[in-house]
Amino acid sequence: MKTINGLMFKQMIISGANNLFNSYAEVDALNVFPVPDGDTGTNMNLTISSGAKEISNRNDEGIYDVAKAFSKGLLMGARGNSGVILSQIFRGFAKSLDGKETINALDLADAFLMGKDVAYKAVMRPVEGTILTVIRESSEELFKQVTRDMSIEQCFEILLKEARESLERTPQLLPVLKEVGVVDSGGAGLVKILEGFEKALQGNVVEKNMADVTKIISRDTSENKDNKYIVEFILKLSSDHNGKKVYQDNRFKSVIATYGSDLSISNNNEFINVHILTMRPGGVLNFAQQYGEFTKIQILKQDEFKESLFKDNKEEPLKEYGLIAVAVGKGIEDLFKEYRVDFIVSGGQTMNPSTEDFVEAIKKVHAKKIFILPNNSNIIMAASQACEVTKDGIEARVISTKTIPQGLTAAMMFNPEVSMDENEIEMKEAMSNVKTGQVTFAIKDTLLDGIEVKKDQFIGICSKSIVCCCESKVQAALKMLETMVDDLSSIISVYIGEGVTNEESEELQSKIEDTYQDLDIDIRQGDQPVYSFIVSVE
Repeated sequence: MKTINGLMFKQMIISGANNLFNSYAEVDALNVFPVPDGDTGTNMNLTISSGAKEISNRNDEGIYDVAKAFSKGLLMGARGNSGVILSQIFRGFAKSLDGKETINALDLADAFLMGKDVAYKAVMRPVEGTILTVIRESSEELFKQVTRDMSIEQCFEILLKEARESLERTPQLLPVLKEVGVVDSGGAGLVKILEGFEKALQGNVVEKNMADVTKIISRDTSENKDNKYIVEFILKLSSDHNGKKVYQDNRFKSVIATYGSDLSISNNNEFINVHILTMRPGGVLNFAQQYGEFTKIQILKQDEFKESLFKDNKEEPLKEYGLIAVAVGKGIEDLFKEYRVDFIVSGGQTMNPSTEDFVEAIKKVHAKKIFILPNNSNIIMAASQACEVTKDGIEARVISTKTIPQGLTAAMMFNPEVSMDENEIEMKEAMSNVKTGQVTFAIKDTLLDGIEVKKDQFIGICSKSIVCCCESKVQAALKMLETMVDDLSSIISVYIGEGVTNEESEELQSKIEDTYQDLDIDIRQGDQPVYSFIVSVE
């Protein structure tokens, strides 16, 4: 075909989103570090699912209208750095199509090139060998070869060929990928999306593989028995089934039950009302939306169930300052609250919040001036994107904390009596003096940073490098500390994760106190998942 309109582009988006959905676990597995937190595929899947949801019930013939709505959905649903970059690619793509009803090959090439430009500008320090390289090389190759009489199918043949080749070259540009023997996960996710686009052009719109969904859901819920979110929603079932699945009561109940516990469903043939206790509210909602559209959604932490998150506070005056922090684990969350943090966005490794999560948090804090502490390098871009779209006279800024200890230190330095600029300077200076180390278990054998890593052993990670691999978590923490403590060190803080026994905690405390007698030692229960110990040295 020589041109495509909004209806065709909608099918391409749905196909691309479904193709990534069917492969996101494979993309997750490309994680460089052998730790149980590979989530690039998950983040990109949730990001593009948000974009696909935005256009699912639209029937615009104009391609700009669809691209603009898709871009909005991606922007608000963006999670993790790769998700934010993906949203910026299609932000530029949509910008290039302004006012167009249909596009031809030249328009398509221009749109992808604009997407590349916008994505690069969104990243402060672009790194080659990533999703950025894949979109740059593929879009530039298409722009170089495209002709006015070329078909859209030919365009995608060129684009995808170069994207795949670019992906295979990523290990040559990023040494850590070559060392581990994988390609870039973000680039792989983008290729999956483009492959789905091409299949739709060929008349083969990709469908979600629900058998795999049930399998993945069952695995996730068995590994996360402490369900912490109450999800309630009312779903209006689709009557014409335009792009929706036919609702079958038994199948719906059997699948959604695998997401959690305490499930109750009422159905009057037009609406279904669902209540479920789950660790993965996003997965519940993604599954349910295949059958209709939501008329009401409420997600609450289990211990906050009696307090509605949709409480109207618009009539209350804005307070002067507010603090938002990203954290998970009751002990860690309680510490942030002690340090005057107003709102905790639940998340961290494996659970990167979306741009929309931060936008909602900013609304709930209800302050004129807000600082956000993301406490994870993969969350900073989504938090920054939320600050950019915040309006109504609210000034929100991100303090680029990359670890929990950095966030706690920055929160301690916050002073409500001084200006935002002064606070920002003090908080950033304080966090720069914090060294962070983390202990977790290895999920595969590998050789990284010169350290031989064995599956199921414990590794110490400091400054994005693996510094040790040991038989026990306590041994790993002690060896890691040896690399962190120097003559200028004065304080060691340790946050104990979930699953660590009292005996292990006491052993670690005793050995640290014996070894570092001249330093102040602070051991606290953090209850964080994934990491047995989070250690900071100041």
